[in-house]
Amino acid sequence: MKRLLTIGAIVLFTGGVAAAQQPARSAGGGAASSVTQALTDMENQWVKASLASDGDALGRLLAEDFVTIDSDGSMHGKADVVARTKKAKWKTMEIGDLKVIEHGDTAIVTGSWMGNGTDGSGKAVNGKERWADTWVKANGKWQCVASAAAPVK
Repeated sequence: MKRLLTIGAIVLFTGGVAAAQQPARSAGGGAASSVTQALTDMENQWVKASLASDGDALGRLLAEDFVTIDSDGSMHGKADVVARTKKAKWKTMEIGDLKVIEHGDTAIVTGSWMGNGTDGSGKAVNGKERWADTWVKANGKWQCVASAAAPVK
């Protein structure tokens, strides 16, 4: 009897470990990776638009009431971010360590950023930051509603 209980406990434990290794599932039963992939793609579009000084492409990712807090503590709305993106001249820019946390039709994406160039105000930048973007899905479309960044020393 002891042997049967021990084997049963091992089977349950092994099954639990295997289940914990499976990808997260969304409430609809599909893999959560579809939202993760969509938002990762949009974050990469943001970088591409920034490198190309394409404020209009970036603007399509942002909600009308978008607000950002830059790493220097300044706040900017969508129109200002689009205008500043058009003026910026980046030599390099890359993001990494992306993590997506879903909350229904809202998601938080966090990551790291490294860039070298001139920002939209004409200031030379060669730095590293951590950032968090808040995305909301409305009318079937994801848009960023808020962003914040902090310098990494």
